[in-house]
Amino acid sequence: MEEGLEAAASPLLLAAKSSSESFKPASDPSLTPLLVFSSFVALDLWGSFSYGCAVGYSSPAESGIMEDLGLSVAAYSVFGSILTIGGMVGAILSGKMTDLIGRRGTMWICQVVCMAGWLAIAFAKNAWCVDIGRFVVGVAVGILTYVVPVYISEIAPKNLRGRFTSASQLLVCCGSAVAFLAGSVVSWRALSLIATIPNIVQFVGLFFVPESPRWLAKRGREKEFEATLQRLRGAKSDISEEADDIRDAVETSKHTSDEAGILELFQKRYAYAITVGVGLVLLQALGGNSAVAYYLGAIFAKVNFSTSIGPVVFSLLQIPVSFVTILSMDFFGRRTLLMVSATTSCLSLLLVGLSFCLQEIQYLKELSTILAVVGLMGYGCGFALGMSGIPWVIMAEIFPVNIKASAGSLVVLNSWASAWVMTYAFNFMLEWSPAGESSSLSLPPTAKLTDIEEF
Repeated sequence: MEEGLEAAASPLLLAAKSSSESFKPASDPSLTPLLVFSSFVALDLWGSFSYGCAVGYSSPAESGIMEDLGLSVAAYSVFGSILTIGGMVGAILSGKMTDLIGRRGTMWICQVVCMAGWLAIAFAKNAWCVDIGRFVVGVAVGILTYVVPVYISEIAPKNLRGRFTSASQLLVCCGSAVAFLAGSVVSWRALSLIATIPNIVQFVGLFFVPESPRWLAKRGREKEFEATLQRLRGAKSDISEEADDIRDAVETSKHTSDEAGILELFQKRYAYAITVGVGLVLLQALGGNSAVAYYLGAIFAKVNFSTSIGPVVFSLLQIPVSFVTILSMDFFGRRTLLMVSATTSCLSLLLVGLSFCLQEIQYLKELSTILAVVGLMGYGCGFALGMSGIPWVIMAEIFPVNIKASAGSLVVLNSWASAWVMTYAFNFMLEWSPAGESSSLSLPPTAKLTDIEEF
C-alpha cells in the first residue's frame, strides 16, 4: 500500500467539490467491463459479501450453538468476539503480505483460509473447534478488509474510486441479510457450509481478474504493468499520463519507505490525519455497530420481537440506503453524510435505550417494543448512510504516501481492537441490564410507575 493514493493537498472531510468537477457520466471510457468485473464481481461482491456473512453469522447461530455445544453466555461471547481478534492478527499481517505476494495472491490465500475456518465450525464437536474456526475466519476477513480497498483504489480511476470503495458496504449488507435469512431456516452447521459459497466463487473469479498495476510497477514488471493498465482503461484510452503518475509514486515510495515506520506517525505534521483516521474508526466501532450486528437476534428477543423477521428486515433496509450513499457521496461530500449518519444513529439508539427503560419499569410495554424496533431500524439505516463505509474511503485518501502502509495498518488494528471490546462486553451487559441500570437499583417485576418516587 506504500504507493497508494497521492497525499491530499487539503483535508478531505471538507465538503466535496461541485458535482460538475467530481462527477463523470457513466459513458466515461475508463469504466470498462474488466474494471467493473474486477471490482464488483470478483472482489467487492464476494470479498465484502463473505465479510457480511461472517459478521451476520453469530446472531442467528447463537441459540443453536449454545444448545448443541452447551455453551454459557461467557463462552458464546468468546465465540462471537474472537472473530475480531483474528481480524487484529490479519490487520498486522496484511501490509507485508499484500506487498510480498501481490493483491490477487493475497486474496486467493484468504479464500482458502476462510473456507478452512467455516469447515472447522461446521464440523465442530466442542467449543474449542468453533472458536478456532471463527478465529481463522477472522484472520482471513481482517486481511480482506485491508486488501480489497487497496486493490480497488489501485485499479479504479480517481473519479470512480470513492464510489467503488463505498460500494463494498452494500455487499456487506447483502451478506448479512443472507446470513440472517438462511439462519432462520437452516441449522448453524448448514449455515457455516453456505458461508463457504462466496469464498469458492471468489477463488474461481480471481483467475479472471488482473493484478494491481501499481504492484506490478513496483516489482519492475514494466510490460505487464502497461498491458494491465491498458486493459483496465480500455484499448482506445490514453494511459501515458496515468502510467507516469504511477511510476512517480512508486519511485517516491522507494525513497521514503525506509524511513516511514510506526514512529513516523507521531510527528506533528501527521497528527491531524492520524486523529481523523483513528477517530472515525473508533466512532464507527464504539458507536455500537459491532454489538448490534453480532447479537441482533438477542436484542430483538429482549424486546419481544421476532428473531427471524427482525434481523432480515434490518439488513434489507440497509441495502437501498447504501445505494443512496454511493450515488450521493460526490454531491454532498463525506463530512455532510458522516454528520447526518452519526446524528441519526445517536437518536435511534436513544430510542432503543428509552424502550428498555420503559420495559424495566413495567410501563407502556406495547410502546416499548415499537420504540425498540423503530430505533433499531433507524440505527441500521443511519449507520449505513455514512458511518459504515465512508471512514474506509477517507482512510484510503488522507494519508501521505510515505506513511500510508503503517497508518493504514494502525487504523485497521484500532478498528478491530475496539470491535473486540464491544462484541465481548456487550453480551454480558445485555444480560446484566439492557437499560444500563445497576441490578441493585432495579425495580421488582411487580413495581408500578407510582412506586418510583418511593423507590
